[in-house]
Amino acid sequence: MYLRPDEVARVLEKAGFERDAVTTKVYGYRRGEDYVYVNREARMGRTALIIHPVLKEKSHDFAHPASDLKTCEHYVQFPMYLNDDSQHHYGIPHGFSSRAALERYLKQMFD
Repeated sequence: MYLRPDEVARVLEKAGFERDAVTTKVYGYRRGEDYVYVNREARMGRTALIIHPVLKEKSHDFAHPASDLKTCEHYVQFPMYLNDDSQHHYGIPHGFSSRAALERYLKQMFD
């Protein structure tokens, strides 16, 4: 079982990320120059944390993504995905099975 979006949001806040965007689909979090999204629609948590696509390769050293990418019109801090007609922004989705695993990941990726 994966952490739900609200649990991911609490871990991000504890790690020093500040929420600066709220929509029906996402929470946006910033810490310095880093930006991540919490996918509020990830009921089972498998795609709850969305990272910027430029971090995909670095992230592979610490966690495997839930899928290659996730698109959403609300990921406005991320680049556009131009391979479909909808032209939404996209990021790389991750899910974590424990707070400790997510805390480790955040430390490795963003400290």
